[in-house]
Amino acid sequence: DLYQILDVPRNCSEDDLKRAYKKMALKFHPDKNQAPGATEAFKSINKAFSILSDVDEKDKYENAG
Repeated sequence: DLYQILDVPRNCSEDDLKRAYKKMALKFHPDKNQAPGATEAFKSINKAFSILSDVDEKDKYENAG
């Protein structure tokens, strides 16, 4: 679930979404975190944010189930 990736509720505001994205992106950025899986987590975080921050993509995601 994209909301779980960013650790936000489904009814979060755009500001909350941006705040959560920045927090998670800093935590898992490959330049800052060399742990195994950090790069994959960072890619997932970026994908989740790109979908949830775009109104059309978010609607498609939510209507797809």
